[in-house]
Amino acid sequence: MSAAYVTTKDGVEIFYKDWGPKSAQAIVFHHGWPLSSDDWDAQMLFFLHNGYRVVAHDRRGHGRSSQVSEGHDIDHYAADASAVAEHLDLRNAVHIGHSTGGGEVARYVAKFGQPQGRVAKAVLVSAIPPIMVKTEKNPEGLPMAVFDGFRSSLAANRAQFFLDVPAGPFYGFNRPGVTQIPGTIQNWWRQGMMGSAKAHYDGIKAFSETDQSEDLKTITVPTLVMHGDDDQVVPYEDAALKAVKLLKKGTLKLYKGYPHGMLTTHADVINPDLLAFVKA
Repeated sequence: MSAAYVTTKDGVEIFYKDWGPKSAQAIVFHHGWPLSSDDWDAQMLFFLHNGYRVVAHDRRGHGRSSQVSEGHDIDHYAADASAVAEHLDLRNAVHIGHSTGGGEVARYVAKFGQPQGRVAKAVLVSAIPPIMVKTEKNPEGLPMAVFDGFRSSLAANRAQFFLDVPAGPFYGFNRPGVTQIPGTIQNWWRQGMMGSAKAHYDGIKAFSETDQSEDLKTITVPTLVMHGDDDQVVPYEDAALKAVKLLKKGTLKLYKGYPHGMLTTHADVINPDLLAFVKA
């Protein structure tokens, strides 16, 4: 395959983008479920124009990466991200993850990036850690029925489900007075349908049931936690507010009224805030 792919230790072809001067500091982007590296267009172009090297990959089973049957869990997600970082020999990198990608960043930094000395900073945007589902240890979490609903909707009609999510809660387009952006909805659908139904189905368990409390406690690099207080997908009270307390060098930034997909809908605000954190 072309140079835009790296093969993992278990034989999965991971697609990646690597733009900008190789001598510049790398900003590495980790996308959410069920999307691809294309979801970072606004951020990658912004940081590229500010002189950075920008890198993003498609998670296994997503986008242009191999539609393999197994390995759709946070451990494999992190290992695949590490395969890209090692292949490109990225050092002093800033890793930014959105939603499930935030969980991927937390596991990657804790298990691979820090031990290998590759990470300077991390950012968790609308991210899933510490854990989404309701458990005895996490009574404020979402009921399992919510995620069972995701699974049943995906299995029944994935194409329709992947229209309903971006047209509704993901970007806050279901809120009164919010104007839908058809291209944004269609682009979400396009990215989702490029991936594997099996990867997306298994990924629901990965993003909802993985307890990443220990990952957060292990991270020692400066970490920015960004979340909208109108996030209807990953409620900030059970995510950002808890995550920042577990981080050794965590900083919390909440955005009033912003939705889960605020990186797209409010890129004009989020991008400068990301840049300020990277430069600080």
